[in-house]
Amino acid sequence: MRATPRAAWFLPVCLCLAILSSAGEKTAIEKMPALLPWSQQITVREGWLGKRHAMLLPMMRKHNVAMWIIVNEEFHNDPLTEYVAPPRVYTGNRDIFVFVDTGDEGLKKFAVTGYAEENLKRFFETWDDPRPPKDVLKELYVKYQPKTIALGIDAPRGVTRSLTYDSYKFLSDAMGPEATQRFVPAAELIEDYLSTRLPEEFDTYTKMVEATEILTRRALSNEVIQPGITTVGDVRRWLYDQMWENRFTTWFQPDMRVQRQGSASNMSRGFLGVAPESVVIQPGDVLHIDFGVTYMGLNTDWQKMAYVLKKGEKAPPVGLISAMAKTNALQDAVMHNARPGKPAGEVYNRAMAEMEAKGIEAKIYSHPIGAQGHGLGPSIDYRAGQRASMEANKPLVKGTYLSVELNTASTIPEWGGQKIFVMMEDDAYLTDEGYKFFRPRQTAYYLIH
Repeated sequence: MRATPRAAWFLPVCLCLAILSSAGEKTAIEKMPALLPWSQQITVREGWLGKRHAMLLPMMRKHNVAMWIIVNEEFHNDPLTEYVAPPRVYTGNRDIFVFVDTGDEGLKKFAVTGYAEENLKRFFETWDDPRPPKDVLKELYVKYQPKTIALGIDAPRGVTRSLTYDSYKFLSDAMGPEATQRFVPAAELIEDYLSTRLPEEFDTYTKMVEATEILTRRALSNEVIQPGITTVGDVRRWLYDQMWENRFTTWFQPDMRVQRQGSASNMSRGFLGVAPESVVIQPGDVLHIDFGVTYMGLNTDWQKMAYVLKKGEKAPPVGLISAMAKTNALQDAVMHNARPGKPAGEVYNRAMAEMEAKGIEAKIYSHPIGAQGHGLGPSIDYRAGQRASMEANKPLVKGTYLSVELNTASTIPEWGGQKIFVMMEDDAYLTDEGYKFFRPRQTAYYLIH
C-alpha cells in the first residue's frame, strides 16, 4: 500500500529516544533523517534516469541486444517501468518503451503510450497525439531491422520474466513472424542495468539504511514492547504505522522471531521460523526482527536481535553474548574475503572454511539489494552453490550493494545446552578493500526491560 503523498511542508516524525545499551547505560537513538515529499522524489529520480539511459547503449552492445522492449500493462505494472521511464503513474492500458541501437546514430528511445505525457519528451521520442502501437512497432522494426529484440521472457527471476502472455502475443502480431524469430531473453541486460548502482544514489540509500536502523531499534525497545503484554502482532503493526508516517513503503512484511528458554524453536525450510502474531513477548526472550523499507526506487533489508531482561538482570546471559560474537565473526569472514572481480562462490567457500576452522555452525544467504530487495547480481549464498556453476562464478562488482544476511547457531549453557540462532542482516557496498557496512553493525543485544 502506498502512502498518500504529503504536502511539501510535512516533516516526518522525528524522535530522539533513550535506550539502554548492553551495559545498562542509556544511549540516544538518532533522529529520523529528513526524507523528500513525493514531488521532489520524482525530480531526483528523473535526474538519475538520465544517467541510467546514458549507460544503456554500452550494456546493450555488451549483451548483443539490438532492441529492448518493455511493456507496461495498466493495473499490472512491469517492475522495470519505474527504472526505464519517469517514475510516474501510467494508465494508458498498454504503454510501451523501446530502446534501439541504431549503430552510428547511437541509442534511440521511443515511448508509445495511450496518453500524451510531457515529461516523457525529456527522455523519449513520443507523440502529442498518441499513435496506434501496432503501427509504431511495425515501423520501428522495418526501419532498424534489429538482429535481436530483447524481452522479459524465459528467465529465472520475476523482474526478468515480467512480460505477460498477452503482451507477448501483441508484440508478435504487431511486428510480424520474422521479428518474432528475433525475440530473445533480456535477462542479462536487465541484471546489468538494475544491479549497477549510481554514485548519486549513495547518499539517499545511506539515509534509508539509517532510517531502517532507527525504526528497528525503536521497535526492539520499551517504547513499543511491554513484556507480558505486547504481542508479536503489536510490533508488526507499529512498524507498519511508522512506515506510513515516514513516507516509506516496504517490499516484504516485517517479521519477528522469538526464542525462549525451554521452548523448541519452530523451523521453516532450514531457518528459524517466524513467530505467530499472537505470541506475547516475555522476560528472558531472545527477539529478532527482519525489516526493510522501500523509497525512491530503492530497498533496504535489516535484521537485528534483542534480549528481554528478566527481573534482576542487567545483561543477557554470557552464553547469548558469546553467540552474537560468533555471528560477528561470520560477518568479518564475508566482508574481508570479498573483492571486486572475485567470484561470489569463492567468497562463500573461503568464509565457510574460516567458520569450520573455528568450529562455528554457520549459514550464509547474502543477496544483492537495490532496485529490488532480493536484487539481481552475484549472491554470496549457500543456495548459489547448489545451482548452476555459472551462478556461483559471477564476479563481484565494485560499487554494488549487498545485504549481508547470515546466522550462526550456538548451544547456550545457561539454557541447559539449548540451541539458539543469532541472525543478522546489514546492507553494505563493495569497495576495493571489501564490503563496508552503511551503518555500524550490531555487536550487543538491544535490551528491553
